[in-house]
Formats: sequence, C-alpha cells, structure tokens
Amino acid sequence: MPDNKRKKPASHLSDLLNKYEDTLFSRQKYVKNEFQAYGLDLAHELDDWENRSLYIRLAKKMPKETLEKARLFVKDQLPGTIKTPYKLFMWKLKQIRLEQETLKETKNKTP
Repeated sequence: MPDNKRKKPASHLSDLLNKYEDTLFSRQKYVKNEFQAYGLDLAHELDDWENRSLYIRLAKKMPKETLEKARLFVKDQLPGTIKTPYKLFMWKLKQIRLEQETLKETKNKTP
C-alpha cells in the first residue's frame, strides 16, 4: 500500500542557517561584563563568529581605543572591497600596537 502522507518540503539552507544563527545570538544572555558584549559585537561585525572568544579576550586585555581604531579602519573600507574583514582588523591591530610600542620606546630614550 502506498503511503499517501504528504512529505514536508525540504527546508532551504538559508532558513536552517538563520535558525542556527538565532540560537547563537540567544546565548548572549550569559553576558555579564561590558567587555564580553563588546567582544561579541566585534565578532559579529567582522563576521568571525567562530573566534568570538578571541575578541572577548582582546576586549578584556587591550584598551578599547586601540580596538576602536582598528574596527573603524575596517569599517571605513568600501563595501565589497574586502573579503575577510577579520584579517584586515587583525593586521591593523598589529600595526597600531607596533606604533604604540615605538612611541613608548622613543619616550623612554629621550632624557
């Protein structure tokens, strides 16, 4: 006997991804500190959700001004010109840290 029950239509991949993304963002209810929220915002803005713990750690250990400079550098780029904004962010963050270290060294050398 053939089964006349209707099969459910297959879900679109985008629907499944949206559902998965919503569950990820619902976990933000465990955020208790400002640096955690800032780190998660950075991960979301840079489209690097897999490494969100890295951004939380950066937000905890580094001055917010330094992170904001790097974030704004990425944000100021023309839309669609960068494929991996998180790589550009990390590169700029490294450049800013090197500049800050050289400024400290020059200040320490001058009498």
